[in-house]
Amino acid sequence: MLRPGQTIIICVIALLTLGIVMVTSAGLTIDPEHAVSFEGMLTGRSMIYAIAAVGLMFVASCIPVEWLRGPTSRGISPANRVIATPATWLLLLSIVCLCLVYVGGVGKEVNGARRWVYLGPASWKLSFQPSELAKWAMVFVIATYVVQLGVQRMRNFWTGLVPALVITMLVCALIVLEDLGTAVLIGAVALFLLFAGGAKWWHIGILFPLPVAGIVLAVLTSEYRMDRIESFINPYADPQGNGYHMIQSMVAVAEGHVTGRGLGHGVYKFGYLPEDTTDFLFAVICEELGIFGAALVVFLYVTLLLAAANVIRRQTDALCRFVALGIAATIGMQAVINLMVVTGLAPTKGIALPLLSSGGTGWMLTAACLGLLVGMDRRTAAREAPRSTSQPGDSSAESMLSIAAPGSLAA
Repeated sequence: MLRPGQTIIICVIALLTLGIVMVTSAGLTIDPEHAVSFEGMLTGRSMIYAIAAVGLMFVASCIPVEWLRGPTSRGISPANRVIATPATWLLLLSIVCLCLVYVGGVGKEVNGARRWVYLGPASWKLSFQPSELAKWAMVFVIATYVVQLGVQRMRNFWTGLVPALVITMLVCALIVLEDLGTAVLIGAVALFLLFAGGAKWWHIGILFPLPVAGIVLAVLTSEYRMDRIESFINPYADPQGNGYHMIQSMVAVAEGHVTGRGLGHGVYKFGYLPEDTTDFLFAVICEELGIFGAALVVFLYVTLLLAAANVIRRQTDALCRFVALGIAATIGMQAVINLMVVTGLAPTKGIALPLLSSGGTGWMLTAACLGLLVGMDRRTAAREAPRSTSQPGDSSAESMLSIAAPGSLAA
């Protein structure tokens, strides 16, 4: 029987493979000079990123999560231990990169948004997305924070919850300028981890109006975001303008029916559906592969998250549990947001499907973080092996453990 870590590896490779095929299909053009061939797909940009992502996943699986803990000396306060952790330095690096997107010649602008930083000269066309780095750095920082403070300190409003929310809001404020969707995702995952770490729900409720007010302000002060809200409420009010994107997405999904038009035979990717290889790739999958293709995508994500939950249940170290929980929550929430947007259940956010939508930074960092879960599972299996050999009947009790209630994860 497959271990959870092995299941995660299979799901990652399956999603990346499907992503390569569907991104290639969505990128088809009627120009014969740019025709797609099997050889071209194997040597294309998506294949290179996928190979790099799988490689990073296996490298990350060899890294013990405990290194995120930082100094453990009793003479250092919990707050100072958090500041000295590698996760904090990674977050600081991502903040610097978030600022660099506005520097001329360093930042890269696409469709009016400055979300990328060039790696080398612009002629190389190599870039990465700092918000992706910040997204995962925040998972590590919040996980380290709640573990270092412990449940009792987390229950304190001023010394437990407030500092973490201040850090989260500062990072989200930098990202929301160009990417509201990722900022909302980071904030949601941070609140989830803080609640699981012992923060009282009514403490969170008291401060909840602040991020909501921030989101409303970000929407009201941005014309294109207001257009997205209006098109979500009634896309047919302006079918050739603001509502065009959402209408084309929903029609593409509906046109797939049960079995789809067939791989490569989609119509809406030929100029009708903007962002077909990135944010709205799921619409292309539905049109070409039908309900079966959509069900396959959902099945892979559900299987991936169930395997991650199994890894979380078996962890005895609090930091490992919180890091794994944050990784699983980020991937799950991101996938749900994208699927809701594509099917017209949420306003357009600019959130990609993890490991499917085209994007090198997202593929590689997501796969690397899942590699940490693979490593956790492998080390857990190694610890359990001697015990299961000497007392084979005792292992069943541990397999029945479930994810603990809020607060008990940090025990």
